[in-house]
Amino acid sequence: MTVTLNHTIVPAVDHRAAARFFADVMGLPILPPAGRDGHFAPVRVNDQLTLDFVSVPAPEGHHLAFDVDPDTFDAILTRLRDGGVPYGNDPRTPDNGRVDHPLCARGLFFRDDSGNLYEVMSPA
Repeated sequence: MTVTLNHTIVPAVDHRAAARFFADVMGLPILPPAGRDGHFAPVRVNDQLTLDFVSVPAPEGHHLAFDVDPDTFDAILTRLRDGGVPYGNDPRTPDNGRVDHPLCARGLFFRDDSGNLYEVMSPA
């Protein structure tokens, strides 16, 4: 069996709000609450991976990077713009409004309210 990532935990001030924000921006489904007493708010990323958001008192932001196709990138960019969510091409300035990413044809970074930094990269 090859090694695949099944899920990862994403810390948040409010796990349900953070999961909803991420799912809305990325166009992904939120799954029913999981874990003991439903303390995880899972978002299905693909057939093998969920991000399980959990509330913690003082979350330290994580960096999560995603490869997407050009159409998905365009849809994410549209949702960010329509939602007034700042984005940028550099993790140090994720609010500069640029998508000319240094590692791919187009890419961007955006943050959630808990300090998690999301990176979205497209080959075109």
